[in-house]
Amino acid sequence: MITRILGGTVFLCWLSVPGTAQTFSGDAPPYEQQLMRLSEVMGALHFLRPLCDFEDAPTWRQNMEALLLAETGDENRRRKFIERFNQGYRGFSAVYRVCTPTARAAMAQYVDEGVDLITDVTSRYGRQSLGGVNPAPRISGAE
Repeated sequence: MITRILGGTVFLCWLSVPGTAQTFSGDAPPYEQQLMRLSEVMGALHFLRPLCDFEDAPTWRQNMEALLLAETGDENRRRKFIERFNQGYRGFSAVYRVCTPTARAAMAQYVDEGVDLITDVTSRYGRQSLGGVNPAPRISGAE
């Protein structure tokens, strides 16, 4: 349930941001740091959710691929997003081999942070309407 909401929200977020799928001349878009952090969050969730027996469809890697398609016309920028995703994944894979209460708590925090990042980007930089879709309902991270 949470993944459908957050995963769909991620996709809607990218489609709703002005400049999505556009190349920025010179400067990065004003929401660049939020998207970089979101990439890292998705990498962490791509490791943690399966570790704790959550089967997400689409996977966090697929959500990341959707972000890359929507946001990165520039190869250097694309590499930065991928690096942040991998950094999030590797950070947790180096520490956890089994799901623990601490891993579950981290997963819940990362889900909440992802929701907050998406809400911030869409409310500041998104179009006025997302077709009546609430971009990020407040939800529990561990389901």
